[in-house]
Amino acid sequence: MHVQDSRWSSAVASGATMSAVSGGRPDGTRSTPLRVDAQRNLEHVLRAAREVFGELGYGAPMEDVARRARVGVGTVYRRFPSKDVLVRRIAEEETSRLTEQARAALGQEDEPWSALSRFLRTSVASGAGRLLPPQVLRVGVAEERGLPEHARLPQQRTQPAAELRLVPEERAEDDGGAAELLDVVGQLVERARAAGELRADVSVSDVLLVIATAAPSLPDAAQQAAASARLLDILLEGLRSRPS
Repeated sequence: MHVQDSRWSSAVASGATMSAVSGGRPDGTRSTPLRVDAQRNLEHVLRAAREVFGELGYGAPMEDVARRARVGVGTVYRRFPSKDVLVRRIAEEETSRLTEQARAALGQEDEPWSALSRFLRTSVASGAGRLLPPQVLRVGVAEERGLPEHARLPQQRTQPAAELRLVPEERAEDDGGAAELLDVVGQLVERARAAGELRADVSVSDVLLVIATAAPSLPDAAQQAAASARLLDILLEGLRSRPS
């Protein structure tokens, strides 16, 4: 799983400055139509970026993206004046894709558990989990709360807590669609919980963690699909509530 803070707080500033020079907008778009060859190069760069960032994380260098797209690195920088601008573009597109998948599941499945599991299966199969942006979640370690000394496991008595959690960043005005994604996934989670089919302690962050975890990057496409499906089956069983 590659959930990385790619320092894109600098994206807006650096992108805006360099875009003014290149004649584009900070998000990598242009106000005038691209030539056919330029449009083709853009599509190659975006496809390559999704592949490279999906495999290596958002820390992968622009040179890797250019090599995969079979263009010069200067071509990439002419279209995206900084790596942060390209990262933001990819992350926003994947966030939008996940939001649409969640909406489709919410609107087309009557059963709450079917809706949630459909969303998870669709999103994992699309590989979008490998491209979840930093403003949607961060991985951290939660502090232990409320457990008396005698209730802790031996290793917990001698070291900090080890509960893995996802920590949403504070939402900025321009959050790349993250707030909308969290809202729609939240509706899926609440429906499944209210129906008694989802464990009461499962949060939206847990669901996003499943998406990111169940989307491994393997060199063989068939192996990757099989591994994702198998891992997701196991994770879904862990999310379901059990009769008392």
